[in-house]
Amino acid sequence: MVKPRIIFMGTPPFALPALETLGNGNYAVAAVVTQPDRPAGRGRRDASPPVKQLAVKLGLEVLQPVKVRDASFLEEFYQLNPDMVVVAAFGQILPKEIIDFPRFGCLNIHPSLLPKYRGAAPLNWSIIRGETKTGVTIMLMDEGMDSGDIIIQEETPLGEHETFGELHDRLAIMGAKLLVKAIDQVIRGQAVRQKQDPAGVTFAPRLTKETARINWHAQSRDIFNLIRGLSPSPAAYTTLDGQELKIFSAEMMPASHPAPPGTVAAAVAAGLPVAACDGYLIIREVQPAGKKRMPVADFLRGRRLEPGKVLG
Repeated sequence: MVKPRIIFMGTPPFALPALETLGNGNYAVAAVVTQPDRPAGRGRRDASPPVKQLAVKLGLEVLQPVKVRDASFLEEFYQLNPDMVVVAAFGQILPKEIIDFPRFGCLNIHPSLLPKYRGAAPLNWSIIRGETKTGVTIMLMDEGMDSGDIIIQEETPLGEHETFGELHDRLAIMGAKLLVKAIDQVIRGQAVRQKQDPAGVTFAPRLTKETARINWHAQSRDIFNLIRGLSPSPAAYTTLDGQELKIFSAEMMPASHPAPPGTVAAAVAAGLPVAACDGYLIIREVQPAGKKRMPVADFLRGRRLEPGKVLG
């Protein structure tokens, strides 16, 4: 079987297993396209995207266009003459000129069971909304947002306590394995394209600062899902005396008559209870403004927090 010339497009850590699989798997990776270097960290020095760092280690050509629709990049793209484009969390919308060019099309690794959770943050929203299963879809891209035909899809249970970080790493590996199967089916002419059902479409919009703010008047299950759906980054947060307090892990504690929402109770061995509308969240890990992530017991040793204090 002749391996196709592939251009790989991706940027964050989610794309790394797929790139590593292609780079070490005797595939003809003509180039890797990723976002430009950008300032990061406290020093705000330019940092390379994770995909660029791996591509350099693999000895692959790296392109970093500001916009892939610019004529200068499209000319480079045409000269590379790819048979297939593979996209994994690239971060830019591909124009029709790129989507229509490769003879085997543009394959996208999407971490949801499409048509559910189209959009920028499917991993986060599947947890925030309390899903009990999720998965990975390899789809053939069109000009819509995650609306292309499904090539192959694989389902997996979503653990009740699984965090965004844990699910991210698990589905990134799962997606890389599924990609190899999809490429094989496509180039052999054995892929069965499945249209997405419009009736099943849901969306996973970009996360905002307001998304991450904890509403203590919500049910404890919803708050619990928000915390794990945003852990470790960007992290759900509340406020304490006007200062942001990020929360990374918690557990639920039922109570028939909890205190008013947001009220802190006396600390217990498991952590710090905070009232929701129908029970308590036992807060286990936090990060105060300007400090590192820490167990809540360490936080309480450095800051006296009387029962009855209200967060948020």
